[in-house]
Amino acid sequence: MPTLLCIGLGYSAEHYVAAFGHKFNRIAGTMRGKERAAVLNAYDGGALRALVFDGKSATEELRDAIAAADAALISIPQDENGDPALRACGDAFMDAQHLRSIVYLSTVGVYGDTGGAWVDEATPPTSQSARARERLATERAWQALGSSRGSAIAVLRLAGIYGPGRNALVQIARGGARRIVKPGQAFNRIHVFDIAQAIDAAFTHQASGIFNVADDEPSPPGDPLVFAAKLLGVPPPPEIPFTEAAPTMSPLALSFWQECRRVKNDKLKRELRVRLRYPTYREGLRALFEERNSINAGSVP
Repeated sequence: MPTLLCIGLGYSAEHYVAAFGHKFNRIAGTMRGKERAAVLNAYDGGALRALVFDGKSATEELRDAIAAADAALISIPQDENGDPALRACGDAFMDAQHLRSIVYLSTVGVYGDTGGAWVDEATPPTSQSARARERLATERAWQALGSSRGSAIAVLRLAGIYGPGRNALVQIARGGARRIVKPGQAFNRIHVFDIAQAIDAAFTHQASGIFNVADDEPSPPGDPLVFAAKLLGVPPPPEIPFTEAAPTMSPLALSFWQECRRVKNDKLKRELRVRLRYPTYREGLRALFEERNSINAGSVP
């Protein structure tokens, strides 16, 4: 069985390892915090080796993990200087003799604003956001690295991620959820399990190219909150016009709301043969609600 390296063991990568890690006999993953790495190494019993990566320089242990990897999942946030993995470890990736397949997690945000029109992988990215342009440059840098060394490189462009602990049910239950309304606005979402499926399919097929990882039904941003409130049996949050909410938003949040597009996922299904478990937010939230009730029922003495 092969060896997996995850650069950036965050929300999506952790769910991938939990669902499909059994396909590897060795897994290493990086994180910034020494304390978290120590806890994972003590708890996991050796199945997953946690490595510390500060985003600036690669330790010898990390370089050894790159050299041993057959597959690499790149899921690390950009910083002000671009992609930390490429900057600190690009030479190690170029020299890795066993590496056959790389999956890079990107974002549908690179497409920019299309006024609500549909986009697919052939749509030229037009985002005016500096962050999105840097992300696109990173995509291309990983593709160039893969091409230079003859490794498969799949770029997965992710829609808005939700899943356990990160969803509209949690927002409603905690209070303070804002149901912002902007006429014509629509977003795609994707459950973290379906991201894990897409990563697994990319490795299984040793895929190269760009793949949108998004649900089947882009919808207004407030719809999941209304649906979540109905599941919880509480009133939905009141509507807030975008023009009223905009002055209170951070620049990053505002840039997110100033773009509107609908994302097609046909290539994901056709070439990677992924069948979404949660094709819309309704299936995803309903499953999360049932899981929540099961956990609550199990905690009753």
